[in-house]
Amino acid sequence: MDRNDQQPAAPRAPANRTVVLGVLAATAAVLLVQAASGTSSRLVLLLVFLPALMAGLGTIAQTVAVSVWVTAVVVLHSLVVPPGDLPARLGTLVGVVAAEAAVIGLCARRVRRERQLSRMRQSAVALQRQLLRPLPVTTSDVRLDGLYRPVEEDAMVGGDLYDVAETPHGTRVLVGDVQGKGLPAIGTGFAVLSAFREAAFREARLPAVADALEAAVERHNAYAVQSGEQERFVTATVLCVGSPDGNGDGNADGNADGIGSRAREGSATEVRAVNCGHLSPYLLHPDGRVEPVPLDAGIPLGLAALAAPGEPRPVRRFALPGDGVLVLLTDGITEAQDNSGTFYPVEQGLADLAATPADALPEALDRRARRWSGGHSRDDVTVLALRPAP
Repeated sequence: MDRNDQQPAAPRAPANRTVVLGVLAATAAVLLVQAASGTSSRLVLLLVFLPALMAGLGTIAQTVAVSVWVTAVVVLHSLVVPPGDLPARLGTLVGVVAAEAAVIGLCARRVRRERQLSRMRQSAVALQRQLLRPLPVTTSDVRLDGLYRPVEEDAMVGGDLYDVAETPHGTRVLVGDVQGKGLPAIGTGFAVLSAFREAAFREARLPAVADALEAAVERHNAYAVQSGEQERFVTATVLCVGSPDGNGDGNADGNADGIGSRAREGSATEVRAVNCGHLSPYLLHPDGRVEPVPLDAGIPLGLAALAAPGEPRPVRRFALPGDGVLVLLTDGITEAQDNSGTFYPVEQGLADLAATPADALPEALDRRARRWSGGHSRDDVTVLALRPAP
């Protein structure tokens, strides 16, 4: 099954067999202790705690069944070893029935709240997944495999986003992370994705695409302030692979990093990138080497006022080998921590996975990061593996 098709599951109740065995064992233990005590103390009444325990863990049906069982045991015990008088016997029975009715009511309330939270969580996650393009995606320039896994904490989902657009200017790729979680973060992410899907086709230059995303976040923040909501920023990286004229995303400064800047030399493909405060990608070479791509840190979307007036966002160029893989991440991977607080070593993790096929790389990297953190996710996880199209 595609990871994008998975839905968050409600908490599981214990199996019926486990409940039956546990209740029988507890009943036998209490009755044996009662018989061994040789006193008139009514230890059997301790069984009323079984429905209370089941009300916090099991289903309504399981709680009702355990309540009926405990009531029956108490009644039979009262008949075999009756209290001193009839009023005491009736008082015991009424007290037990009232207690069991109360715990059944509490169980029903708990189950109802869990179902409501599960529906809210599923709706929020389904909404975000409908906004994100299903993976993998193949264009004339690239093949993009990937994984998106939201952190499901209460009713909150995060704001990771990505998209791919095959345009007349080349294949444009976006990966980003919205500040915060929840539906407001999804709203900001939707504004960024909508702007990207228009600007990727409209703008010939990559910095102009980033400027369009900046304007979208500013407009969304202005609306958020009017609505009494929090302003948010977005870290993002916008890339372009391939271009009909080879210079549609040219940069006046001619910035290029040490990895290479020539388009289509031998089996290498030129990639152009504008970074807006996001994590730099990693380049996996065919020989297994892992090399961080040194992009400018950049200013996150929504915080352009912090940059020097009129200063354009720089374009960085580098070569993607024909058999190489460009790995794009969000901080759900890089901020995975072990028990000592040490962050997951992404570069070493990718080096260990050098022989892993590109289509299986995102899932494998996520598994390793989750194992490193003991299965505790603090943020959404997005891993994209980009390689030249066959």
